Amino acid sequence: MSVVVVGSVAFDSVATPFGERERMLGGSATHFSLAASFFTRVRVVGIVGEDFGEEETEVLTRRGIDTEDLERVAGSTFFWRGRYGFDLNTAQTLDTQLNVFAGFEPKLSEGSKAAGALFLGNIQPALQSAVRAEYGGGGLVGLDSMNLWIDTQRDALVDAIRTVDAVLLNDAEVRSLTGEPNTVRAARKLRELGPRFVVVKRGEYGAALFGEEGFFGMPGYPLETVVDPTGAGDSFAGGFFGYLEGHSDGELSQAVLRRATA
Repeated sequence: MSVVVVGSVAFDSVATPFGERERMLGGSATHFSLAASFFTRVRVVGIVGEDFGEEETEVLTRRGIDTEDLERVAGSTFFWRGRYGFDLNTAQTLDTQLNVFAGFEPKLSEGSKAAGALFLGNIQPALQSAVRAEYGGGGLVGLDSMNLWIDTQRDALVDAIRTVDAVLLNDAEVRSLTGEPNTVRAARKLRELGPRFVVVKRGEYGAALFGEEGFFGMPGYPLETVVDPTGAGDSFAGGFFGYLEGHSDGELSQAVLRRATA
């Protein structure tokens, strides 16, 4: 089977205390796809402009990622410029240019509609709901979001969450969405909206999964050298969903969920 991801495909320019890079391939769908491709087949749904060439496309296709639903239109690809200090948990946004992404209306091909799993990346909640309604694969459906949508489109986001099996948010987002100051209570309250499980991303400290059989935590793997954390949460989601799609055989046992989280 395969997992289909809907989200942004972008160019990122990033500066950290350890170096700078210009116009790297980025975006939520990109990071998710590359990570998930280590475990299962992946289909990416996104939009790019005329500046997105064969070199960028080959980064995806070399990993076996299906780009049939990567729409190419006139204009420039979504661009983000950011900077990190020595606290790599916080990025300072210097420039955001939505470009062609501002008109993104995702459509699933027949192949994507039949995929074994669907992940709704960080896009407008109304678009997430529309894609969820279009998906006919009957497999696991997950969702990511961010503070912008929590603050400005909370009701639409809650509606989208009610339709999915899994929600992946960081600890601050879970608390903000539910109004609960305690992460454990916040995750349990989020589950009451309908998802089978909630994964709370905790950055360098790992992640915690809250499900039908209780909850468990996984520590982060300590690294001596961290150069650029951009896309870390999307990459985690890709590895998590990719493992589930490639190894669960339709059963989300506690053991499988633990291995996917790790």
